Amino acid sequence: MAFGYVVVDMQISDLDQYKQYMAAAPAAVAAFGGEYLVRGGQFEPLEGDWQPARMAMLRFPSYAQAKAFYDSEQYRAARAKRAGATEFFNMVLVEGVAAPV
Repeated sequence: MAFGYVVVDMQISDLDQYKQYMAAAPAAVAAFGGEYLVRGGQFEPLEGDWQPARMAMLRFPSYAQAKAFYDSEQYRAARAKRAGATEFFNMVLVEGVAAPV
């Protein structure tokens, strides 16, 4: 089965408020078997015009688990804590490549 990946590009505008989201989101991620692969950190664009602000990447056991995480009441509550704390928050769910068994 292929992993499900959530990729986020965001611009934080209110760090104090965003910290409330950062405190709440990891429990929702873990509840659906997810893990953070990237959460901030150094990066550089290598090709194209994309100039991300801050990146995050999460991995879930499957696409369905990642979608269930996003739709969960627990993550909805975390998202509510983020409201108004970012200039933008772009999130995409993508299915990974199924590894050979």
